[in-house]
Amino acid sequence: MSSVEASRRAYKLIRLTTRSRRVAEVFAPPPPAVKLERDYELFFPIFNNAFELFTLASVPDWRARCRVAVCFINEVWAHDMPDRYLMELLSDFDHVFVGLQHPVEEIARLTGRPCSYLPMAVDVLRFAPPSPAPARAIDVCGIGRRSPVTHEALLRLALDHRIFYYYDTVAASGAGRRDRTFHVDKANDHRLLLASLLQRSRYFIANRSLVNVPELTMGHEEIGQRFYEGAAAGTVMLGEPPRTAEFRRQFDWRDAVIPVPFDSPDIGDILSELDRDRDRVARISRANVYQAALRHDWVYRLRTIFETVGIRPTSAMREREARLQALGALVREESAGDGLTRLAAAL
Repeated sequence: MSSVEASRRAYKLIRLTTRSRRVAEVFAPPPPAVKLERDYELFFPIFNNAFELFTLASVPDWRARCRVAVCFINEVWAHDMPDRYLMELLSDFDHVFVGLQHPVEEIARLTGRPCSYLPMAVDVLRFAPPSPAPARAIDVCGIGRRSPVTHEALLRLALDHRIFYYYDTVAASGAGRRDRTFHVDKANDHRLLLASLLQRSRYFIANRSLVNVPELTMGHEEIGQRFYEGAAAGTVMLGEPPRTAEFRRQFDWRDAVIPVPFDSPDIGDILSELDRDRDRVARISRANVYQAALRHDWVYRLRTIFETVGIRPTSAMREREARLQALGALVREESAGDGLTRLAAAL
């Protein structure tokens, strides 16, 4: 057990026993602390999930040292909402941003703080194909959750030497989502590998979050990270997107995702039909990169946060936005040069 986890458990025990946050903060053994030596304009921690909120104790004077404090929680599902003793740690923030849409109102109610949905995004400059673009030698790429039916059909195509199908062969183990043994040693290395794979993939399986566990989603359909990654890399995405107005707003261009049932025994026929229309496939690929460059890079989400709390964008943010605009212009020029006049006009 890590020192942070031991401290969290002690805090929880004291907090629930005494019903006092102040007493728990005083008597729970603190985790290793980071001492802030000066004042800051903004405190902006990012949490994978709400169960990581206790790591705030590692920076004990963050509120006093920072003029503005906001945080982003990547994933919080209604079925997995933490105990109040953790959620109350958000009460010192000026604004809370969440990467899923459905729990926003409940988190605002529990914390008493403004809470907003902030869509996921992607490092477009890393995921977008370089120029000249590498050959898309991977026919179908499937990462993470998958349908056994669709997977078996794709395996048969691969066994018949009809496609190059890239898929996970190592599964995470563990009883729950937070005790899985699968882990990534170096996040940057992992992201680079994923970007390199998608830049070389023609088709990419992308489905809404937790698509195969409806007992966990409880009817809530959310946008998975794969849609942003697949679009930025210029893949043709196949799958079941969320049936929500928010998804239609964010991915409102033609063929952003080709609807394919999660269980698709006829996936081979679907691929063959798409392959017969090479112009359509090229148009989808270029449009996805273009839209991602102008809408779905993380810098645009950061700008939203800054505008919400009244902080001006930095020069580095403006420079990155200019690079993304240039990338979009390049995609448009390449589309015209390749004879994709309809796409160029649309862009």
